[in-house]
Amino acid sequence: MLTLRRWWSRQGLRLILIGLALSFAWGLKQSQGGAVYELYRLLTLPFQPQEDTQQLVLENATIRELQSRVVELESQNQSLRQLINYRDGQSKGIVAPVIGRSADHWWQQVVLGRGSNDGIKVGDVVSGTGGLVGRITQVTPNTSRVLLVTDPTSQVGVTISRSRVVGVMRGQAGNRAVMQFFEKVPDVRPGDVVATSPISHLMPAGLPVGQVESVDLRKSPAPEAVIELSAPIGYLDWVIVTSNSKSQDW
Repeated sequence: MLTLRRWWSRQGLRLILIGLALSFAWGLKQSQGGAVYELYRLLTLPFQPQEDTQQLVLENATIRELQSRVVELESQNQSLRQLINYRDGQSKGIVAPVIGRSADHWWQQVVLGRGSNDGIKVGDVVSGTGGLVGRITQVTPNTSRVLLVTDPTSQVGVTISRSRVVGVMRGQAGNRAVMQFFEKVPDVRPGDVVATSPISHLMPAGLPVGQVESVDLRKSPAPEAVIELSAPIGYLDWVIVTSNSKSQDW
């Protein structure tokens, strides 16, 4: 008996630990890890967001989304109101949204969400808030493509409103264009207003184009002026398309 007690005092603790380990392993197998997961959940519970906190986060995200939508709609409505007010002072036309614009051809062309089904034709004039934007070059039933006045291939006959000096305006990158004069010493100076010319075969006369920014009378082969366009070509959302009986090159 004394020998058994001595053996138990030396090996008893080890046997108890082995028994507990075997019991834990058996329980883990029977619960398929459920006990461990439950223990992990209890230990991490203080660090997990409560249900009310999660709901608040979701509600705040929804509110921010709605606020962003309202801001965007207000901006679009303001642009559209400005365009309609501009149209009221001009001949009536078709209001069309800009639905396409390539980063590679940002200053050359845009695609409108209106087409032949809405009465748009090749050669029609496209204007925006402030003045001339371009002309229609391609039409499908539901879309149309606009050649912008900032495209280097665009040529428009224009005139200086103050002196009636005429010339040809060619596009260049940015919200600028270059006017080349026919006269050797044209009567032109910075700040002069530029409009489409009565002798143009491309556009109706009197459409606002922009203002003279600078003049180079020594330019060869003809004097030139840099025109700052009055329409914000780089920020078009909506435009007005009007019919045009002139569809030939300048």
